[in-house]
Amino acid sequence: MYHVAVIGATGAVGQKMLQVLAELDFPVSRLSAYASARSAGNTVQFKGEAITIQALTPNITEDGIDVALFAAGGTISEQYAPLLAENGTLVVDNSSAFRMQETIPLVVPEVNPQAIQATDRLIANPNCSTIQSVVALAPLQSLGFERVNYTTYQAVSGSGQKGIEDLARGARGEEPVNYPHPIHDNILPHIDVFLENGYTKEEQKMIDETRKIFNLPALPVSATCVRVPVTNSHSVAINVTFTQPTTVAAIREALEGAPGVVLIDDVANTRYPMPLDASGTDDVYVGRIRQDDSLANTFHLWCVADNIRKGAASNAVQVARQAIEQSIHS
Repeated sequence: MYHVAVIGATGAVGQKMLQVLAELDFPVSRLSAYASARSAGNTVQFKGEAITIQALTPNITEDGIDVALFAAGGTISEQYAPLLAENGTLVVDNSSAFRMQETIPLVVPEVNPQAIQATDRLIANPNCSTIQSVVALAPLQSLGFERVNYTTYQAVSGSGQKGIEDLARGARGEEPVNYPHPIHDNILPHIDVFLENGYTKEEQKMIDETRKIFNLPALPVSATCVRVPVTNSHSVAINVTFTQPTTVAAIREALEGAPGVVLIDDVANTRYPMPLDASGTDDVYVGRIRQDDSLANTFHLWCVADNIRKGAASNAVQVARQAIEQSIHS
């Protein structure tokens, strides 16, 4: 049993981490919740118990924490995650602060659990859209990836409560506060800041993280990330070119029963993955599998997942469990 801390326990992902820790029966002997000073003294719920929120200070290293799940943003992670890791705490960080550091593993348990070493104390959680995409692609690795292109349709919950509120504002005819344009009855081909190469930071994350997770640093990857007026669960259209010839039937067979994947691909009966299927679950739903007739050995896949659960909180909890098991069996 472990003393587990959730850093950023009042946010959408932190709240979901508390829920998932309980649902997945993570071996918690004691649960601590940390947030900003203004939230200190308030409470969060864990297994029916009110947990008092503590202010985050450098003295956290004295609290005897075994496992720390970070959901408080990159600035907080950069300050506190290394402190805890150096003190022996197993840290799983949901921000982008450490994802591309060569010595820090970037892990999706269904895809690359081998990236975790028994001595690792700081592990990065990938971007939400990357997580669901690589879970969908992982069962197809044996075909060889020659090229991957993503187009995302990302829910407003990916921006936290402020994104959800902007969608509600638009429905009331009010101006947005979080987004640069209305999201209600609209879509925005713009997530995070624009980079000099014309891509957004979100798009670059998907490109870089896919390469790192699959250990294919030269893999041609591209992405276009779009915000859509859906409350929860991201959708990703994946166009993938393989080095080996294959068929739609073979791809379906590989995905059927793959870890973390639910195949919904019956267009004759209008069955395909939708955000409503994924919300509240930890699976990645895959369908609309078809050959791309414009490129050799190229196929389309459509995948949907709950971006707050599998795209953040649940993956972090699963990573922590995987790291503990690696340590125990080393």
